[in-house]
Amino acid sequence: MAKEIKMPLPSAADLFSTQEERDNESRESVREIPLEEISDFPNHPFKVKMDESMADMAESVKQYGVLVPALVREKPEGGYEMIAGHRRKMASELAEKKEIPCIVRNLTDDEAIIIMVDSNLQREQILPSEKAFAYKMKLAAMNRQGQRTDLTSVPLGQKLGKTSRELLAEKSPDSNTQIQRYIRLTELITPILDMVDSGKIAIRPAVELSYLPKEQQTVLLDTMQLEDCTPSHAQAIKMRKFADEGRLNEDVILSILSEEKGNQKEQFRMPKERISKYFSPGTPAKQMEDTIVKALELYRKRERGKDRER
Repeated sequence: MAKEIKMPLPSAADLFSTQEERDNESRESVREIPLEEISDFPNHPFKVKMDESMADMAESVKQYGVLVPALVREKPEGGYEMIAGHRRKMASELAEKKEIPCIVRNLTDDEAIIIMVDSNLQREQILPSEKAFAYKMKLAAMNRQGQRTDLTSVPLGQKLGKTSRELLAEKSPDSNTQIQRYIRLTELITPILDMVDSGKIAIRPAVELSYLPKEQQTVLLDTMQLEDCTPSHAQAIKMRKFADEGRLNEDVILSILSEEKGNQKEQFRMPKERISKYFSPGTPAKQMEDTIVKALELYRKRERGKDRER
């Protein structure tokens, strides 16, 4: 009895199209896509702000159009999802454009996250909170890829003895340790993270504060606002230690914040209007300070001389 051999039948497209036509169809090309059909990337960690830089970009788009195409992927329910190009999209909207040039690429969720983060980390100015959530998203995507067994994913690096975070650091502007610090910032409550973005709290004390439970972070925030102060690195370490021991409360937080910081010295200030009449216009503040100190030294010598005469 003859054995039945099953062979896959070619599709109609294969039968009635040339190889060149099929290659051209699979090759990426730039398309003009209506802005209304493109949605933002879910939980996009990079802020798109209406600032002077955006105004300049919008003016450029108005005159010359978008010179570098955005990158999008198709959504199962229709329309497109922005991967790289959120600022170009906003600039196009401000320039009253109806469409934006895009490259449409077939990407998995994890591939899209990695490309989205990598494309934005090249920007010159990035807020700590933006890096924090971007690194967290990318590391999670890399870890998920590491669970796969195909040869095109991350496990190759892990077989060489490298963790996902070490692989992330190799392709990032920050070290492994710094990336770990940034990711810890995602544990801060939003108002305290905003203080990190504005420079009121440095990253290293912020990392220590990220280990406090959210309720204690809220108490700390209220105390900082009432006392108009922020903790030093040493004070943040002390708060974390008290929290670990279950002894951190409002009174302890206030006591720690009231301690004099190592680099803190009592400042004496005087309104400039009271002394400016004794100096020529435009005299630097440092020169004024030096002159006042010398005058006080002369005054002290004169007073001592009077005491000896008595």
